[in-house]
Amino acid sequence: MTPDVTAWLARCPLVAILRGVRRDEVEAIGDALVAAGVVILEVPLNSPEPVESVRRLAARLGDRALVGAGTFRREAEIAAVAEAGGRLLVTPHADPALVRAAKARGMVAMPGFMTPAEAFALLDAGADALKLFPAEAGGPPMLKALRAVLPKDTPLLPVGGVDAQSLPAWRAAGASGYGCGSSLYKPGDTPEQVAAKARALIAAL
Repeated sequence: MTPDVTAWLARCPLVAILRGVRRDEVEAIGDALVAAGVVILEVPLNSPEPVESVRRLAARLGDRALVGAGTFRREAEIAAVAEAGGRLLVTPHADPALVRAAKARGMVAMPGFMTPAEAFALLDAGADALKLFPAEAGGPPMLKALRAVLPKDTPLLPVGGVDAQSLPAWRAAGASGYGCGSSLYKPGDTPEQVAAKARALIAAL
C-alpha cells in the first residue's frame, strides 16, 4: 500500500535532502535525523552509490521513516530504488511519466514543478505532493499565488534555499512541508551536526 504522505508530513514537515551522503555514513545520519524528529529522507541520485544508501536506510529505519531518492530522470532508476526498499520519488522537474511509473510501484511521488501547467499535469498523473523548485526563484509570494489555484488538499513543498530564517515566511504562504538540503546536511557533516541542524529547523517551525 502506498504510504500516506500527508500523515508523514504531519509527523514532521521537513524532508531531509542528503545530497552527497556516503553509504558508510548514511545509517548514522539517518539515526540522528529520526531521533531529532525528521522522518522523511531523500538520497539524491547524484550522490555516491545512492541506491546502496537507500537500501541501508530502508533496512535500518523500516517504518520509522519514509525513505526514497531524488533527482530521478529515468524509469529504470525508479525500479532500482524501489527494489532497494525506497518508497519515495522526488524529481527536480515535471515528468508525468516518472510519476506514473512510481505510482505503479506503490511509491509516494513528489515531483518538481514551477508553473500551474506543470502542477496540474503532475496531479493528473497521480502525484501525491508537489515540490516547488527552485523555490528561491519565486519566493513565498509565488507559493501563495499557486496555492490559490491548486486543489486545497495538494501538499506543496518549497525546495531550494529553505532555511530556519525563511521557514516562517514559507509557512505563512501555505507550504505543507519543506525540502531542506544544505540547511540540514552537507557532505562532511557529522551525525551530531546534522541533529543540531534538525533541531534548529524544527524549532523554527
